[in-house]
Amino acid sequence: MTEWKRKRFWTDVTVDKAEGIAGWRVLLDGRRLRTPAKAELILPTRAMAEATATEWRAQTDEIDPDQMPVTRAANSALDKVTPQRDDVVAMLAEYGESDLLCYRADAPQELATRQAEAWDPLLDWARAALGADLTVTTGIMPQPQPDAARAALYAAIDTQTAHEITALHDLVALSGSLVIGLAAQQGVLPAEELWRRSRIDETWQEEHWGVDEDAAAFAVRKRGDFLNAFDFYRLCVETGA
Repeated sequence: MTEWKRKRFWTDVTVDKAEGIAGWRVLLDGRRLRTPAKAELILPTRAMAEATATEWRAQTDEIDPDQMPVTRAANSALDKVTPQRDDVVAMLAEYGESDLLCYRADAPQELATRQAEAWDPLLDWARAALGADLTVTTGIMPQPQPDAARAALYAAIDTQTAHEITALHDLVALSGSLVIGLAAQQGVLPAEELWRRSRIDETWQEEHWGVDEDAAAFAVRKRGDFLNAFDFYRLCVETGA
């Protein structure tokens, strides 16, 4: 990714409506921004274009991709998701087969109760809103899900744009739950609360075995990435000024 290590070479960052196609572009001193794969970076909404422009304005001497989550996600949508959309949709749908929310502890009872209180309402939502009636089990042995539930989850993904799928990919991969990812997109609960519910098991471990500093630092990074993915999805559906 040598493109990311160039020093800042521009002065002015502007946003402009793309000509002849739907979308917005970001211009650096009047030159069109491109992805690492050299595709023109076309953003689906003005809100996303403005957020991308803000990231580029904030760069100082050297481009720092860690400070550019919107740009990185937009690049991924065009360079990675778009060329293999069907494979990405199928991969995300497979999370429904092993969704975090469906695998419960049989002991201790306090942990099982916490899981039920946090996760049952989300499974109820998936059943009512998506038509995905998922089977809950205890332990870690794989539990096949009903064909109808799998099809419903696939349909919920397959209707989305490449940029929305990019956001969903991170929401699901970071939380371990396709249901949580879809719930975040549809505003079932605030993103912060959904992240908390995805961490029931880890929180239990910390309470009873203490905090591992490396694991805690990693969790902070994952939380930030989860919230960035949620923000990217919001930019997909907000039109901006």
